[in-house]
Amino acid sequence: MDFINSLNLWQWIVMGLIPPAILALYFLKLKRQPLKVPSTYLWSRTIEDLHVNSIWQRLRQNLLLLLQLLLVALLMAACLRPGWRGAQLVGDRFIFLVDTSASMAATDVEPTRLEAAKRQILDLIGQMRSHDAAMVISSSNAARVEQSFTSNRSLLRQKIAQIQPTYRTTDLREALRVAAGRANPGRTSDAENANDVQVAEAQPATLYLYTDGGFSAVPDFSLGNLTPKYVPLGGASPQNVGIVAFAAERNPEQPDQWQAFARLENSGAEDVRLEVSLLRDGSLADAQTVTIPARGRAAVNFELPGIERATLQAVLDHQDDLALDNHAYATIDPVRRARVLLATPGNLALQLALDTVEANELADVTIAGPAELEAKSHQDQALAGYWDLMIYDRCAPPAMPQANTLFIGRVPPTAGWSQGSQEIRPILIDTDRVHPLMQYIELGDVLVVEGTPLKMPPGGSALIDADVGPVFAIAPRDGFEDAALGFEILGLDGQGKIEPKTDWVIRRSFPVFVMNVVRYLGGLARLGQTASVRPGETLVLQTEFSAERVSVQRPDGRRTEIARQTSNQLVITDTEQLGVYHVLEGDASRPVRPFAVNLFDSRESDLQPRPTLQLGHEEVAGTGGLMPARRELWRWLLAASLVVLVFEWYVYNRRVYF
Repeated sequence: MDFINSLNLWQWIVMGLIPPAILALYFLKLKRQPLKVPSTYLWSRTIEDLHVNSIWQRLRQNLLLLLQLLLVALLMAACLRPGWRGAQLVGDRFIFLVDTSASMAATDVEPTRLEAAKRQILDLIGQMRSHDAAMVISSSNAARVEQSFTSNRSLLRQKIAQIQPTYRTTDLREALRVAAGRANPGRTSDAENANDVQVAEAQPATLYLYTDGGFSAVPDFSLGNLTPKYVPLGGASPQNVGIVAFAAERNPEQPDQWQAFARLENSGAEDVRLEVSLLRDGSLADAQTVTIPARGRAAVNFELPGIERATLQAVLDHQDDLALDNHAYATIDPVRRARVLLATPGNLALQLALDTVEANELADVTIAGPAELEAKSHQDQALAGYWDLMIYDRCAPPAMPQANTLFIGRVPPTAGWSQGSQEIRPILIDTDRVHPLMQYIELGDVLVVEGTPLKMPPGGSALIDADVGPVFAIAPRDGFEDAALGFEILGLDGQGKIEPKTDWVIRRSFPVFVMNVVRYLGGLARLGQTASVRPGETLVLQTEFSAERVSVQRPDGRRTEIARQTSNQLVITDTEQLGVYHVLEGDASRPVRPFAVNLFDSRESDLQPRPTLQLGHEEVAGTGGLMPARRELWRWLLAASLVVLVFEWYVYNRRVYF
């Protein structure tokens, strides 16, 4: 509690004389004229006044005097302006953006980070004034407008309470575009973006970001009229060990045996020793004890002899702040090899990488020339979804196929993709090691003769960054994925002769990259191992059956009927739960194809709150949701003075007239 003096000395002297003056008035002796009366019965009030007006009786039990002195005391206290240090909500338009990704289920903040964020937002809503307006957006890797701008605080509280956690990863780009659309006039992103919102005039707003910051920087974004406030969520030292990869493959030396591999990451500040169990069809198959260093990694592998079909689950016997990544799933099921088409004018290095024993186990590769892309038979196959993966080396199709694609030296002929100008000797500086296409890839010693920076459609991700911009990127397209490499492997010199455009082909990482492409874009991780996706991602399955009725059984047992897209292709979008799903044929009594949904994201498993966020060119430091402010009591003291004054008036009038 502190005070701010609002009066000078002579004003305090005047105010200090008021209480003695009030007391003096009560000591003034009344001059009464003697009067003879026949009886004192009718003059009882006058006799009472004689007793009251004696020096001591005037002060005994005199409520009016006490009320008047209390009134003066309250006014003097109000002039001192007592108060204390506090915080308050600043502004009149607010956007509350709540992260609902998997890491927000961490329990290092009671009961969870998401619930703590909701409580803080409810506190802010309670401080809103009657004319203030706010909107609510929830976001994981997709944005959802829970409530548009409103001044109805009861409705805002209701929408906040309805926000539920997800198992998805974090990507706030879409949510930030939605928020920017509410504050800035015109479009805030590409015209092709259907989620963009236009406003007629600028409507500045304060954007509150409730997240733990577990996402990459957001480039090419302008806040405009948004004032960001980042409220980091999480404890000072969260503890978590998570499974970030889990897969099964045949032992190359013993084809009748399988091997299961798991990679663990410890994001805590202490070494952890724990037991990793492997369940096969729900029963314990093996267990190992492993020690993971602080902020480090560890790997475990299990031998699985004599199996052809199984559901596998890796389980960590460890209590930490995030339980979601303590389980991982994989399935082993006999499936056909992927159908891969390589369209190229000639690329021996790429053809050799696709002709290894490992590649032949995974895929049937067909090689075609660019001229064959114009044939009607080829176009019919591509549009019917015959191919699982189509690789276009220095060429492009007339129309995009119903398949995943990789373009080398070109970009997909679809909206949103474009190439910049040719740059000489771009320097590769960073890779997205989390993405399956870039796992086990080292490019620090790779040289590129010339390349072009890439621009991808909304939802795309840069996988290789150079000093000139992204040179390898991937983006979704109606249930498929298109990847583009911004430099050629082989090209033509000034005399029309073929020459290498990079020395990547002689590095050990090149055949690894090609196999990553076949596994990921071909829809198969390994021969016999079925697909695994992250929560919320779309999965495209190529099936051998052609039943009209197809349904998907989720891990909780619920079934959803889905429509067939093209020939034997299924597009599955309901992948919100973690666990093993089963594709069911016909009467939904016979499972024909399983697949797994896993978190597998190092950023979500790393629970350490980020101190800052990079939004475009602006770095936003983590702060509290409220601005520092001084809480003052003088208004309440004046209100109390008014109440005392009204009560004093009431007491006086009751005494005089009743």
